[in-house]
Amino acid sequence: MSSVPAAPATDGALTHKQILTILTGLMLGMFLAALDQMIVATAIRTIGDDLHGLSAQAWVTTAFLITSTIATPLYGKLSDIYGRKPLFMIAITIFITGSALCGLSQSMYMLAAFRAFQGIGAGGLFSLALAILGDLIAPRERARYQGYFMAVFATSSVLGPVIGGFFAGQQSILGITGWRWIFYINVPIGLIALVVVNRTLHVHHERRDHRIDWFGAAALIVGLVPLLIIAEQGRLWGWASPVAFACYLLGAAGLASFVYVESRMGDDALIPLRLFRRSQTFSVGSGQSFIIGVGMFGGLASIPLYLQIVKGASPTEAGLLILPMVAGIMAASIFSGQLTSRTGRYRIFPIIGSALLVIGMLLLSTISAHTPLWRTALYMVVFGAGLGLNMQTIVLAMQNAVPVRDMGVATSSVTFFRQVGGTLGTAVFLSILFSAAPTKIAERFRGAGIRPPSGAVDLNDTSNINTLPPAVKEPILAGFSDAMNVVFLVGACVLVVAFVLSLMMKEVPLRQMSGIDQARADAAAAAAAAAAANGQPATVPDGAAVGSNGRHAAGVSSDGGVSHPARPAGG
Repeated sequence: MSSVPAAPATDGALTHKQILTILTGLMLGMFLAALDQMIVATAIRTIGDDLHGLSAQAWVTTAFLITSTIATPLYGKLSDIYGRKPLFMIAITIFITGSALCGLSQSMYMLAAFRAFQGIGAGGLFSLALAILGDLIAPRERARYQGYFMAVFATSSVLGPVIGGFFAGQQSILGITGWRWIFYINVPIGLIALVVVNRTLHVHHERRDHRIDWFGAAALIVGLVPLLIIAEQGRLWGWASPVAFACYLLGAAGLASFVYVESRMGDDALIPLRLFRRSQTFSVGSGQSFIIGVGMFGGLASIPLYLQIVKGASPTEAGLLILPMVAGIMAASIFSGQLTSRTGRYRIFPIIGSALLVIGMLLLSTISAHTPLWRTALYMVVFGAGLGLNMQTIVLAMQNAVPVRDMGVATSSVTFFRQVGGTLGTAVFLSILFSAAPTKIAERFRGAGIRPPSGAVDLNDTSNINTLPPAVKEPILAGFSDAMNVVFLVGACVLVVAFVLSLMMKEVPLRQMSGIDQARADAAAAAAAAAAANGQPATVPDGAAVGSNGRHAAGVSSDGGVSHPARPAGG
């Protein structure tokens, strides 16, 4: 502690170029996480055939999903205690290692195990990148940079099927089986991200001694694993089967235990319940994240199926045909971020965005087997714009609504609830689709006065549809499109809830300080209050000065990174 009164600091704010240098490493990490959610889907059939285990393909996806979802809140809490940089680098290292191991897999079960390990790393990449951004930049200015992150997320989500289809279609590249490059490509990208983050990101962190909520983490695992498994496997096992009910009961017991443990842990909880009690914005934002996850991932799972089955596009072509949705996400994210940065207002964007999501789903529910692709593309733009206006704004609102010490928890909560919602949405939407399709196809055959040929309608293998006679193919495609309309109508109804929640969100004025500066200001205020109570002169912790313009009052090190006064070694 210094014994001199606090003085205004010289403005050492980061320039736009310096911030972008740091963000390069963060966005590379986020790119890897988002890419890997989608890249395996289009290649899984090729992988299963090569490893002689296609029947086990669902576990490759489920294993990654379970570990990445559960790891997300753990990273958020641990980063609040130990600092963002070490946890982010650990996440990248685990992800790189898991990717390399996946490429070496000799069986589907080995691949599933390595995908589970890879998912542990992926769980920290997305949420920690946004939390680090919150540390470095004040909320009002942060909005325009978050647009870049949303653009990376959207682009990588669509590039995943394209890249996966490309590698899966290659017999070998440099003497290595094509599909293995799906995982090997992560290694050089991850190493670049690791180097950039290590060289440029140097942030001050005050270690806080807290208990780690291991019991809460265990209860969360018991609660989520059975529910995520049944969400992925329910269509195969049967939603009312004995094993399904066992998963429901075990999951409910685990979640009840989790809530109980969190209530006893207080501030040390994995997701402190006080955040829900004290911040209406946090509660509403969590609900919105969940509902939008349902709609977003449900839409991303359904639209490619329409393009491939009804329109006859290959997986790679379907990925490219979704680019209009990406354009909508990117344009809306950047536009809302710039406007929020200039005006400081953000509440209107989730309201408009949720309305656009509902409208987009309703428009998509009108498409048929003969709808021109340009019209479908316009509907996807509307849906994408709705996502773009929601995703980054909800992150910003939740970060701004909680104390700085909970920045990691707030950011990881957005990702966590969206991921859980996405898992549920994908399972429910696809179940509705494949349950409704046989009925709708049968109705189309009856309407055409045609008896369907035996074995012509097999939704487990749609590869032969294009070889059928036109009189038979037409009812199948029209019926499948009708079933898709039901899915989109259900999605529109679900997203109405997100619109209602957006109306309930209160606009908390955006803080004028970055997370680090706010923490220093809070420390200075606490020190001054303690000194006043003891009748001593006010003192300020070393390095507690705040930049005059509310941006991160940091110096720039010789390597182009960020340095801070009194930064402990390794911080």
